[in-house]
Amino acid sequence: METPVGFVACTVASSASRDLAAKTQSRFLTRHPQTVRSTRRNIHTHSTPNQISRNLSSPLKMVIDYSELPKERSKELAVMVNGLPGAMASEVAKAVTRRHLKLLPYALTGANVTEKEKQINDVHVQLITPQYASEALEKIHACYPNMVCIDYTHPSVVNANASLYASKGISYVMGTTGGDTEKMISEVKHKGGHMYAIIAPNMGKQIVAFQAAMKIMADQFPNAFAGYTLTVVESHQKTKADTSGTAKAVVASFNKLGLNFNVSQIEMVRDPKQSVDRMGVPEEAALTGHAYHTYHLTSPDGSVNFEFQHNVAGRTVYAEGTVDAIQFLHHQRSLKSKQHVFDMIDVLRGGAMK
Repeated sequence: METPVGFVACTVASSASRDLAAKTQSRFLTRHPQTVRSTRRNIHTHSTPNQISRNLSSPLKMVIDYSELPKERSKELAVMVNGLPGAMASEVAKAVTRRHLKLLPYALTGANVTEKEKQINDVHVQLITPQYASEALEKIHACYPNMVCIDYTHPSVVNANASLYASKGISYVMGTTGGDTEKMISEVKHKGGHMYAIIAPNMGKQIVAFQAAMKIMADQFPNAFAGYTLTVVESHQKTKADTSGTAKAVVASFNKLGLNFNVSQIEMVRDPKQSVDRMGVPEEAALTGHAYHTYHLTSPDGSVNFEFQHNVAGRTVYAEGTVDAIQFLHHQRSLKSKQHVFDMIDVLRGGAMK
């Protein structure tokens, strides 16, 4: 059968990958014999026998095994969960398999991650470091043109990842907060075509409903709380690097209601002891994962007080909501929707949240 123009072969045998690595190493040995002799001399002088064996056998380049990719293009929805082996990405990957969706055995990971793979139920997921991300995405997308990336990485790389997805035309669900949302939206709209994205600070159904209710109230009753003062405290596990995106979204609605509150005034609690003692977080969740938020409003004379809370222990509600987002996005893409960027309120309004 004639190969279509522009078609990237979908199967790269693992043995071929190993041969390529061997040839690369051979060329390096030929071109840099002095460096190799010096390296070996240092190994023999300063290393234990186990270290010598390990250093001499270490590949010069990460070898990615593409043998699990199909021989021909697959039209099925396939999900790539980036951010493994992180806790949130792991929870989402498990939710993907619970819904019987295709979990791709590849994931983008951080530059400093030492693990080579992550086991998600019966799927062995290879972890791909940033320098190989572009090549890997291109090969995988060639085989799964309907793939969707889920991003639960880190605020420091969120925009770089979003730009990479857009450059490849890969639709994505952005769960990582702390990035430049307007830039992401602009990139997706510019790409157009088969490219779609959901960008949202929170994936939990009930939390999204609360956000929607606050937005509706702000739109219909602007300045209803004019003159009131606001305090916002949010508590998360210590690994969360940025201020809660959910809190920022709710604050935006409060400001439309007449308050004057800057997101820099949001108090972040990241100490587990304070989370337990002050916020009432269960001890286990204080360490592993939680999202506790309190918004307190006080009238000018102090005689009236309002308090809103939404407290989540664990990550399951976010993981399930993320999978809802994937299925909603895939449906909109199949309809060739004119709208290319969505948030979770769109998902909720579409009745897609289970």
